[in-house]
Amino acid sequence: MSVDPSGTPAAPVTFFERRELERLLRLYGRMVAAGEWRDYAIDGLKDYAQFSVFKHAAEQPIYRIEKRPALARKQGAFAVIGQGGMILKRGHELEQVLKIFDKGRFAVVD
Repeated sequence: MSVDPSGTPAAPVTFFERRELERLLRLYGRMVAAGEWRDYAIDGLKDYAQFSVFKHAAEQPIYRIEKRPALARKQGAFAVIGQGGMILKRGHELEQVLKIFDKGRFAVVD
């Protein structure tokens, strides 16, 4: 268990595993190369881990990819959340959830 500077035990933090981070960063690199994303942030919090992606650094994230271990047996630990807070995809496997970003999944509507 980790200890904070005051000597009290720190609360456990949820974070992405190495292979999950590698997959997220591969996706990020692909989307940056396509000109879709510009910046990212990773947060490890008490109940969940979050990978946020931005079109511009000063804005709200356009997507949040969350890992919530408490939901692993129910709806699935992983979710992609859109800018308005709407859950776009949820599942048990990160790879399955990230398929929402595959080329051709989004269509432009006039």
